[in-house]
Amino acid sequence: MITSIYQLASPNVFSVKYQQVDDSNGVIIRPDYLAICHADQRYYRGLRDLQTLAKKLPMALIHEGCGVVVSDKTGTFKAGQKVVMIPNVPGDEMDGIYENYSKGSGFLSSGKDGFTCELVILPPDRVVAYDAIPGNIAAITEFVSVAVHAATRLGVAAHQYRDSIAIWGDGSLAYVVSLVLRKMYPDAKITVVGLNPKKLSMFSFVDNTYLVSNIPEDFYCDHAFECAGGEGCASAIDGIIAHIKPQGTIMLMGVSESPVPIYTRMVLEKGLTVVGSSRSGRADFEKAVEIMSDVNVQHRLSAIILEDDGVREVKDLHRVFETDMTTAFKTVFKWDM
Repeated sequence: MITSIYQLASPNVFSVKYQQVDDSNGVIIRPDYLAICHADQRYYRGLRDLQTLAKKLPMALIHEGCGVVVSDKTGTFKAGQKVVMIPNVPGDEMDGIYENYSKGSGFLSSGKDGFTCELVILPPDRVVAYDAIPGNIAAITEFVSVAVHAATRLGVAAHQYRDSIAIWGDGSLAYVVSLVLRKMYPDAKITVVGLNPKKLSMFSFVDNTYLVSNIPEDFYCDHAFECAGGEGCASAIDGIIAHIKPQGTIMLMGVSESPVPIYTRMVLEKGLTVVGSSRSGRADFEKAVEIMSDVNVQHRLSAIILEDDGVREVKDLHRVFETDMTTAFKTVFKWDM
């Protein structure tokens, strides 16, 4: 069986590669809905350094998506079954080390072809079935799983006092992290701190929202998540350090392409724990599917999803990437290639 792979050859340029599919030990999946991540945009627009681009391109983009099983000779899944695809490629297995941090691990759409393919073939353990979730929402399961992973790691790293959890950031990552925390820590008081009043108004399911410029002087939290990323990382971390209680845990999730200064004197003085959290593994996907099966959660997630028109030819791929540049949160599209 031959499949078409739509690769980014160079910034803003796609090419098509044809490849023989070996289905003897994997699950063949036809992608259904895909979603764009900021990392995809950085490749598409050439915002990575030239050395990285030369090393990783050509490469099929997109690591967020769901699909339908075409065939599975391992007998794990049935033809026609709806599934989400796990982009993480585990490396060396070690006790106590999460699969997404293991030595030798890889990631689809980051050095390996992602999901912009006619057919995707994955090992059975890189596939999770779902049922009662609309396809355009199931497309962002990977994104939700990243929030699940961070919330799970908070449970491992943090002390037992979890009455107040704060999130710095008001974008899609902050929104999904807040939603996952609401489900996984239902008794915690959740506060979101951001820059954009309109975006903050969407966080109606949390207990409090504050503008960065208007945080009450007496506000303190037990633990905090940094979800700002980019140029906002430094100020977000500063704000967290100022408002977190002693021995609190700071979860760093925002990606920055530049070094970020951290006020270590106060980190030491307060005895803080700083945890970096990135990507996710199978257990996080399974938990994400469980959370997303809740109709109320689906309703919340639909508020941050813009579904663009379907992709049927290469010019449509360019269109969805352009659309994503003007989307405040997540861009999802039907994959009909």
